[in-house]
Amino acid sequence: MANANDQAEQHIGQTKGLPNHAHDLVHDLSTRLDALWRYDQCIANAEKAGPKDAKQFWQELKTQEAKNIDRLKDLIRQCVKDGSF
Repeated sequence: MANANDQAEQHIGQTKGLPNHAHDLVHDLSTRLDALWRYDQCIANAEKAGPKDAKQFWQELKTQEAKNIDRLKDLIRQCVKDGSF
């Protein structure tokens, strides 16, 4: 016999607003946008009190993240265009 928790969770995940691959792209884009935004603060913190190479490190990560975001946006555009979004 199923307990109350099992019954309450029986249908979790059945309804999807997007296919899994599209949700993955959107979720990852959101995460990376948050990181990109925070890199400015990391750069500022490194300027104030960080080790010698810290500012350059954060700037490199920010540059790479911006490229990752552009790639994700392109993939999302592709999904919309081909109808798999």
